[in-house]
Amino acid sequence: MMKETPLKDPSSQVFLQRARVMNLIRRLAFICIIIALFYSLVAVVYSTKVIYKVKFNYAVILEQLGGKRKAVTEVGWHFRLPFFTRLEKVVPLMNQNLYLGGEAAPIKIISKENVALWTSASMTFRIKDLNVWGIENLSPELLLQGDYDGIAKDTLQAQEVNKLISEREKIKEIIFEALKNRPINKDGPTIEVKYGIEIVSFVLNETRFGDNLVEATEEKKRRQLIAEAENYAADQEAERTRKLYKAYLDGIQALHLALGGPDAKGVNPALFEFLSQQKWATAYEKNESGQKTFVLHGTGLSPAITLPDESGRAPVKAVEAKKAGVQATEPELPLQQKN
Repeated sequence: MMKETPLKDPSSQVFLQRARVMNLIRRLAFICIIIALFYSLVAVVYSTKVIYKVKFNYAVILEQLGGKRKAVTEVGWHFRLPFFTRLEKVVPLMNQNLYLGGEAAPIKIISKENVALWTSASMTFRIKDLNVWGIENLSPELLLQGDYDGIAKDTLQAQEVNKLISEREKIKEIIFEALKNRPINKDGPTIEVKYGIEIVSFVLNETRFGDNLVEATEEKKRRQLIAEAENYAADQEAERTRKLYKAYLDGIQALHLALGGPDAKGVNPALFEFLSQQKWATAYEKNESGQKTFVLHGTGLSPAITLPDESGRAPVKAVEAKKAGVQATEPELPLQQKN
């Protein structure tokens, strides 16, 4: 006869399931601890850069225990001894931009005529010799900024203000040529030789007057226009005076001929001088207030001269003038009563 298999106890079934779950939790916790330890180890190694990576178009300057510095340019992962070597810097070998004055915003320069201008410029370069750039120069970025600003500003400030505004293309080429080939000092190296770089391009972004200077320039132009107009008016007045004087001379000559002929033997000198003075005064008369200008000349005699009055009143009789150039008038009866 076959033996019957006894039924399992339900309580033992629950216990076995709980044991399996606890065992699974312990395994998962152990795996998490292992992963955390591994991640921490990797983080420590990465933070100390014992294992480092050189990317494409980048290089690394490595300082060794003895103080020797070495440039690592091979792309990929590299290993260094901890505590015996030091990763000094990572250097990009691709094109880099350097702004005039160290910032993209415009800076103020002084032109050849001592006129203030605002300008901005940038130079593009790339590193060709890493040993010269990173090993022979301490803080090459700061040194290059100073030399670049010196050459660019010297060239800009040696130009006239009208060229800086209207001939920017020509000025840009002059500065580019100076940056590539001009020595920093007499018989010294150029920028490319000193830093082991190649200057790719130079761009003059902006050249303009300041706002206050624009207003001052407009005011100066306005004053120049006013001065030119005043000079033109003065020239016109001088030309009119020359014409009046020529007309006066022609009139005096005609008067002289009418009174006594070319020899002037029959001409009274006092009368001729008086009439000439009257004619000169008439030539310069402006007649702005409805008055007439006349001159009486003293001759020792007392000539009686009647002058018409434009207001319709009685004419005025000029009495004796005791001194030359002094005028005196007194009212006289109308012409009808005089006659």
